[in-house]
Amino acid sequence: MGSESKIEIHNFKDEEVAAQEEIWNIILGFTRTAVVKCAIELGIPDILENREFPMTLAELASELKCSQASLYRIMRFLIHYKVFQEKPVSETCVGYTQTPLSRLLTRNGKHSMADLVLVESTPVMLAPWHKLSAWVLGNEGLLFEAAHGKDLWGLCAENPSHSKLFNDGMACDARAGVAAVIGGCPEVFEGVGTLVDVGGGDGTALRSIVEACPWIRGINFDLPHVVSVAPVSVGVEHVGGNMFGHVPKADAVYIMKVLHDWADDDCMPY
Repeated sequence: MGSESKIEIHNFKDEEVAAQEEIWNIILGFTRTAVVKCAIELGIPDILENREFPMTLAELASELKCSQASLYRIMRFLIHYKVFQEKPVSETCVGYTQTPLSRLLTRNGKHSMADLVLVESTPVMLAPWHKLSAWVLGNEGLLFEAAHGKDLWGLCAENPSHSKLFNDGMACDARAGVAAVIGGCPEVFEGVGTLVDVGGGDGTALRSIVEACPWIRGINFDLPHVVSVAPVSVGVEHVGGNMFGHVPKADAVYIMKVLHDWADDDCMPY
């Protein structure tokens, strides 16, 4: 057998092995999100963040008032995926401690993404994905409406608890996105006296912008049920309405991850 044929056989075997590995990632890919969600709900990242030294399994189980056996399985999974890390606390015992990734999962951290994990893993947000093949075949309209009988905004208006979780999740993304804009190109805000954030949720993005650029007067524009519960912020006015009807006048408009929710024709005026 020639050397080229041997190489082809070897490459084929490598591809077959890689395929067998990848298919299990596809089959059980949801488990990582599920276990991370579990850790957030249990408050494990926050517990470890408040500890000066690594925390043993027994200590963490005592804090959570749960079975060590069950908790061990959760932590072993998260250690494997480098969400948390183990450090020795004695010659025979290890403890758990934070990583840069797990700090993103604390509930009140400056750079927390915990609420975004929680909202995207809810049954409400996962249900539309089960309509995907029917949508491709033209048997369904918009996926969210096919799953719930109304669009996301209508569901949130009727479900305050999901609306809050959704807006808290969007605030996570806004903090990260705005920090990058302010840090990378602050000159875009020079000369701007008034700025309207269309679809600004609870006003997180504008709060960050106004804190960095205090000469700006911010107008946080979103649906009435959203701005009615938005926190009061210095330099930011909350205005309720519908962007397809009108947008408050300002020197500049800020739109972050909003237009992708509608068809191109609907977005052309913006």
